[in-house]
Amino acid sequence: MHNRGANCFPSGEMKKWMDIMGQKRRLQMGETAVVAGGTGLVGRELLNLLLAGERYANVIAIGRRPTGLSDPRLEERAMEGGQPEQCLEGIPGGYDLFIATGTTIKKAGTREAFRRVDYELPLRLAEMAASQGAGALVIVSSIGASPDSRYFYLRVKGELERQLEKLSLRRLIVLRPSQLLGKRQERRPGEKWAAALAKPLSGLMVGKLARYRPVHAATVASAMLEAAKRAPEGVTVVESEQIAAIGSHGWGADE
Repeated sequence: MHNRGANCFPSGEMKKWMDIMGQKRRLQMGETAVVAGGTGLVGRELLNLLLAGERYANVIAIGRRPTGLSDPRLEERAMEGGQPEQCLEGIPGGYDLFIATGTTIKKAGTREAFRRVDYELPLRLAEMAASQGAGALVIVSSIGASPDSRYFYLRVKGELERQLEKLSLRRLIVLRPSQLLGKRQERRPGEKWAAALAKPLSGLMVGKLARYRPVHAATVASAMLEAAKRAPEGVTVVESEQIAAIGSHGWGADE
């Protein structure tokens, strides 16, 4: 992991110096994608797509754990302590920031801890990206997100969306997926059972119920990439049924 600043400072090992300098040169030569949450369900799928494609010359993964991936275009920065935005320092403006961070209240332990991960962390990254002139911010939210929701989880997601819309971002794309399908590295028994029940019912979810169909993490990741390429300036909100169409058939497929 390469650290920057107080919390993300380079290791200092001389044998890595040439690699670090090479990364700096690449950052100056091509488009850069920054992924926060690359070890999660959607984030891992997104990293794989980014590294398999040719759109971005540089891919920077910021997170608390190593991704376990190896690619000459990939740079990893440790997101530690209370200043995650320091991991964005030194990146030329115009990069695209993809945020796929998230946890559950059960895993976080408390509502306060959950809010730090799902609200404070992405907001601080977004504020830094806005100040640097990022090209696009693409973030995974949730179906039903609303600052007025009676449910704490959805209320936090909605409050984050509202704050992001206030920032001076060139393009903000918010994806609101329904139940996510895919293989997680962590165990979430409740989510596993919900997904198992939702799959056979998907065919019955038509009309207004279509938005509640489960969507695969790989489809969400594909839609994030499409949005970064095709979404217009301003704020774009992509609902779950639109995610499925865009992720499978490209931008405009939901129209």
